[in-house]
Amino acid sequence: MKPSLLALSLAIALGTATVHATDTTPAMNAAVTANGDDPADGGSRNRQPAKVQDLGAVSVSAALDQARNALSPDTGSSQYVIDHQAIAQLPLGASTPMNQVLLQAPGVVQDSYGGLHVRGDHANLQYRINGVIIPESIGGFGQSLDARTIDNVKLLDGALPAQYGLRTAAVVDITTKSGHDLGNGGSVGITGGSNATLNPNVSVWGSNDRWSWFFTGNYMENDAGIENPTPSKKPIHDHTNQVKGFGDVSYLIDNDTRLSFLFGVANNRFQIPNNPNQAPQFGYLDRVDFNSANLDERQRENTRFGVLALQGKLGATDYQVSVGQRYSRLAYAPDRIGELMFNGVASDVTRSNRASTLQADFAMPMGDRHTLRYGIYGSFERAVSGNDAWVFPADADGNQASTTPLNILDNSRLIAKTWSAYVQDEWSIGDNWTLNYGLRGDRYQLARTESQLSPRLGLVWQATGSTTVHAGYSRYFTPPATEMIASSNIAKFNGTTNAVADTGNNTPLAERSDYFDAGISQNLGSAWTVGVDAYYRKVQRLQDEGQFGSALVYSTFNYAAGRVKGLEFTVNYEQGPLSAYFNASLGKAIGKRIITSQYNFAPDDLAYVNSHWIFLDHDQKLTSSGGVNYALNDSTRVGADYLFGSGLRKDGNVPNGASLPAYFQLNLNVAHDFAFDGLGQLHAQLALVNALDRTYELRDGSGIGVGAPQFGPRRGVYLSLQKDF
Repeated sequence: MKPSLLALSLAIALGTATVHATDTTPAMNAAVTANGDDPADGGSRNRQPAKVQDLGAVSVSAALDQARNALSPDTGSSQYVIDHQAIAQLPLGASTPMNQVLLQAPGVVQDSYGGLHVRGDHANLQYRINGVIIPESIGGFGQSLDARTIDNVKLLDGALPAQYGLRTAAVVDITTKSGHDLGNGGSVGITGGSNATLNPNVSVWGSNDRWSWFFTGNYMENDAGIENPTPSKKPIHDHTNQVKGFGDVSYLIDNDTRLSFLFGVANNRFQIPNNPNQAPQFGYLDRVDFNSANLDERQRENTRFGVLALQGKLGATDYQVSVGQRYSRLAYAPDRIGELMFNGVASDVTRSNRASTLQADFAMPMGDRHTLRYGIYGSFERAVSGNDAWVFPADADGNQASTTPLNILDNSRLIAKTWSAYVQDEWSIGDNWTLNYGLRGDRYQLARTESQLSPRLGLVWQATGSTTVHAGYSRYFTPPATEMIASSNIAKFNGTTNAVADTGNNTPLAERSDYFDAGISQNLGSAWTVGVDAYYRKVQRLQDEGQFGSALVYSTFNYAAGRVKGLEFTVNYEQGPLSAYFNASLGKAIGKRIITSQYNFAPDDLAYVNSHWIFLDHDQKLTSSGGVNYALNDSTRVGADYLFGSGLRKDGNVPNGASLPAYFQLNLNVAHDFAFDGLGQLHAQLALVNALDRTYELRDGSGIGVGAPQFGPRRGVYLSLQKDF
């Protein structure tokens, strides 16, 4: 996309919206009109006082009311909508982890440990629940969420308007279920199957006068909690126990004001899977042998958050003001003797982060053609990291000098402050054009203070009733993820088996980038929609993350420069009982010269990257997803979906110079609603994951910032039973 897309962007005029193909399948989407209402119930679904949706509505054209994948009527940017019915149609239904739900969207690449990459970025996702920003957790906030809470989730990407900042690879915008909409009731169920999977769940919801509530909780355990480092069907030492809960309570103060409290908790425990037949590299006292299949490494991740939000109207101005707090903690317990013998270091690693937030958003109509939006956001974070390390003494050449280990404590505390403000105007020019322009300011303070003013400009043209063209430009400022920063005292490890060759710059830097985006969406009759979207991002101080050490936690580092570009293509079909979708994306992400956290890298790699462009470790040239669903009758349906990737990067002759083999994972499912006298309806769903039992490797343990090998799941059979009451 270099000159051609830039020329196209300028020719059409720069804008903030991206459009993909659209599917009007009710089961796969939460269809919304241009003002945020649901046409399925006469446009009354969201007509409660103080709708959050009012703050983001973009009045372009009724022709933009597309259900699955289209120009967002809430933000003017690209969106991919998956509602609770679409989640129910996935092979594992509502038991599907959040990352696998998002893998159904175009341009989303899967990685190990539940990681996601959207449009060539590493993580950098912003999570919003009912319009409120929830800071990311250390262990990956997406895996702390339960899909059963979701009414609909939108993945917003592209050149975003000024109201979105800080985390800009994509916005995961979640609208939760509400007792006001569902009435009084609840649901209980269980999922079980391969790898000793057991996943019971319970939900209750309801409303009474001005009160409404929704609560859900589930417990999950299995013997495949983390990706297997070997291709075997049964991982070794890979048990997990996970408890998750969510609640949302709302009170209508008056016809124009609503007070809401939402909260979530997650307590996840993992065994770290073992890779047998590895040879020890160090001696420990009088021991020289250790069976790597018997290692006992464990990790625990805790996340909890709470938000109090006030929504309402002041005259013609909609507002939402919220205060919240998120606490996240990770603790890694090593196998001290085993890790010392294999790695020369064994560390008890702890990280915690407490983020307190303030957010306020306002939307005010100005005449018939303009809507002014403005707001502020503030975050105060306290991060604590601990490293209780055992190492061996080493000589001047780095060789083990003694088999008696030494203990080194390396702890740090950080305080980070973030302030943001934005203002933007949505200008409806005639019946077919919408211009959205704005300015955003962000300021981040840690060891140093960094700030930026970021212009945003966008144009959407409704060329015909079935054709939409857009172009967009956004300037982005992305501070480092504070929860990922551990300020280590590298000098403490001099003269040990954990010494590093290059201390480097220990403070990650904020990323700055220019984002260009353009595309077209075309409806073909009432059943087909086709879309094409292209993007290009020029980056300074490109941020990336890597796993350095045995703990499953990522640390941030920067390349001096980066270039990311790609092309997305999508087709959707819906007619009668049959619906289908297909997504494909081409991408390329490269970086040059590592300028922070150099101590994590081998000197030879640093020297090469200093003068050469290399692929980022999460670069994947071709990614595709698709699915088909057919309703045999009112109570029975069958479905299939797939994931394809050309392979993430691995080391070749140069760092990240080769790709892993391509993979294809096919999943099948069948669902039926049984009716029993006295019991009522019972929903049953049978899923076959990786039906072809293809063995594929996500990571081989090589590459910049890559830890151990990880393989995709082998064939698994799962049965879910769910009863509403």
